[in-house]
Amino acid sequence: MSEPVIDLTAISAVVFDTDGVVTDTARGHAAAWKHVFDAFLRGRSSPFDIRDDYLRHVDGRPRLDGIRTFLAARGISAPEGSADDEPGAPTVHGLGLAKDQIFMAQVDKYGVAAFPSTVALLHELRRRGARTAAVSASLHGRKLVNSAGVMHLFDLLVDGNDAALMNLPGKPDPALFLEATRRLALPAARTAVVEAALPGIEAAGKGGFGLVIAATREGDAAELHAHGAHIVVADVGELEVRGKVLPWTS
Repeated sequence: MSEPVIDLTAISAVVFDTDGVVTDTARGHAAAWKHVFDAFLRGRSSPFDIRDDYLRHVDGRPRLDGIRTFLAARGISAPEGSADDEPGAPTVHGLGLAKDQIFMAQVDKYGVAAFPSTVALLHELRRRGARTAAVSASLHGRKLVNSAGVMHLFDLLVDGNDAALMNLPGKPDPALFLEATRRLALPAARTAVVEAALPGIEAAGKGGFGLVIAATREGDAAELHAHGAHIVVADVGELEVRGKVLPWTS
């Protein structure tokens, strides 16, 4: 098992997933999903498990992909519907619209907080010359990072709007992370990914990133390693940054 170290003589940039790593929004997402899914599942299946179902099937995926993945795991099919569906309609789009409505109402009412340990790590990385990027599957990724007051700590952000415009597949495909490295003009091998969700860890593993850090209090460490994590920590405050970024040319 690797030490919880980011060695900047080997790593030039760090890409951070947003929900659950930068912003303390994962619990809000999970609660909104439970509200929507439990109403839909009544009479069809057992309630949505806010921990296991969320982490395994929904967390880290684009919203509609998460719905499809979760329902498939329950052996339930639902029509796709369209973006014109009423929120809460028994369709993939209707469920997604209801979840989005509930979650964004929470954001508008209570705001968004950034994890202090992540903010401290970002400051330390940038002080030592590392570049940083934020990645989010959410269409609201930019709003969430701005609301948390930490956009200035990132060189760039890639979110669900970019994925839609560029037709990028969602996690566990590494496309979003690789788009961040393309914009940073660095190879994946010299880039670290910090991720909380299992699909994102799998995506980073598939993308050939030089360091994949699973930062989560949930999930089994052996499973996280099996899906591509090099390091597993409960909090990014456990990570030690060593060295300084060296000049790199392709």
